[in-house]
Amino acid sequence: MSDIQIRFAKPEDARTVHHLVVELAIFEKLVHEVVSTPDDMRRALTGPNPMVEVFLAESSGQPVGFALFFQTFSTFAGRPGLYLEDLFVLPDYRRRGAAMALLQALFRVARERNCARVEWSVLDWNEPAIKFYTERLGAKILKEWLRCRMELGTPDFATSSETP
Repeated sequence: MSDIQIRFAKPEDARTVHHLVVELAIFEKLVHEVVSTPDDMRRALTGPNPMVEVFLAESSGQPVGFALFFQTFSTFAGRPGLYLEDLFVLPDYRRRGAAMALLQALFRVARERNCARVEWSVLDWNEPAIKFYTERLGAKILKEWLRCRMELGTPDFATSSETP
């Protein structure tokens, strides 16, 4: 492997985490959707039961990537799981082992916590990521499952008098 070091982010790392989130959004051409702030990241990382956990990848003490994840639960397995919300490595540090190191840290934590699985999404146009996940990791692309989203800023059935 390379000189990449992995560590858990602390609330004090919120500005760094947010910066990497913005870099990810630029890569995904979704920067217009970023409304979070470093303070949002700090709150999410704070407390005895933080909303999210983050691994930071560093090279020579400089942040070069991150993996942001949180706990889920599988009713079928009867055990927790982890959901990887974001995995990103700065372009200059790709193909140097940072993504693999981040994922290995995540999988190690999942095993330590007796998780049934780790799940994540990948954009359908991101062929390098799809190839990495399927060929290098052996992950399965679940084509029978479609991701759904309900933006809470819009009317929804919970606040509407109409039946869906």
